Amino acid sequence: MDEGSTIPDVTVTIDDAALSLATLGRPLVVYFYPKDDTAGCTTEAKDFSALADAFGAAGVTVVGISKDTPASHAKFTAKHGLSVRLGSDVEGAACEAFGVWVEKAMYGRKYMGIERATFLFGTDGTLVKAWRKVRVTGHAEAVLAAAKAL
Repeated sequence: MDEGSTIPDVTVTIDDAALSLATLGRPLVVYFYPKDDTAGCTTEAKDFSALADAFGAAGVTVVGISKDTPASHAKFTAKHGLSVRLGSDVEGAACEAFGVWVEKAMYGRKYMGIERATFLFGTDGTLVKAWRKVRVTGHAEAVLAAAKAL
C-alpha cells in the first residue's frame, strides 16, 4: 500500500460487529500486529491504549488488527485493561488488502504471518504515512506525532 492510496474496503470484526474500515472515522490509524498476548504485541497495545485520550483529542480513530478471534481480543483487552479497539481479521482479507501477510523466518523456519505495520489515513481517507517492520518502543508516540501534524 502506497501513500495516496485510499482506505481498503474491507470488513473486520470489532466488539462482535462486522465493520468496514472505511466507516470507522477519519483520520484513522490502523495498526497490524501478529498475535494477542505476546510480549511485543502486548506492549504495543498498551502503548496505544495509554495514548487513547491524546488520539481522541486529536480526532483520530485507532484500531489494532490481527487474525485472532473476537473472543481472544476480549480476553486480551480484559487481561491488560486495553482501551484501544481491536479488530479481528480471521479470514485475512484486511491483511491481504494492506499487504501485511508476508513470509517470515524464525530459527531457519519459514512461515506466513503478519508483518507489524501501521497506516495513518488523513481526513480524506488517503494514506498519509505507513510504517513497516515496526519496532514497538516509541512507535505509538511517533504515530501520535504524525497524526497531530495532519
